[in-house]
Amino acid sequence: MVLVLCIGDMHIPHRVADLPPKFRSLLVPGKIQHVLCTGDVCVKETYDYLRSLCADVHAVRGNYDGDFAAGWPDAKTVKIGDFKFGLTHGHRVVPHGDVNALAAAQRAMNVDVLVSGTCRRWGAHKVEDRLIVNPGSATGAFVSEDPDANPSFVLIDVDGSRATCYVYELCGEEVKVEKVEYSKA
Repeated sequence: MVLVLCIGDMHIPHRVADLPPKFRSLLVPGKIQHVLCTGDVCVKETYDYLRSLCADVHAVRGNYDGDFAAGWPDAKTVKIGDFKFGLTHGHRVVPHGDVNALAAAQRAMNVDVLVSGTCRRWGAHKVEDRLIVNPGSATGAFVSEDPDANPSFVLIDVDGSRATCYVYELCGEEVKVEKVEYSKA
């Protein structure tokens, strides 16, 4: 069992002060083996927080990331277990969050699982025997396109050719967890 944290679009401190306290209490060092960050962490201190969770942090540059992220790529592939993960901020996928456009990006990257950000509402879709995951915004940072999006992140349990996604969504004061299962063909 390998735990992969998919997180992004935090916009700290530009739109919100910090992660919700309930998420901070769930995200503790030593439990997660890999972090896949879709960008828009905005400041180095937020990136350093992710590195405090585990040493293996992969990040792509979001459109609000500062100079500290100047060397981050727009897209990246990472091999974890039997899976090839693709990571992108998603701002170059048009229209944003469109499943067909994301599937085209996924095919171009030739990955089993595409983790894409920029849309603040989480989503997990099985398309063409592959998986597309959007962890949403870990802070619920307000954007005019989706003012009702709740804070969310995704933990993926990679076990051989199976990946079980656990979506953590903060609804009011309650953390709800939804499960999406995916097996590699």
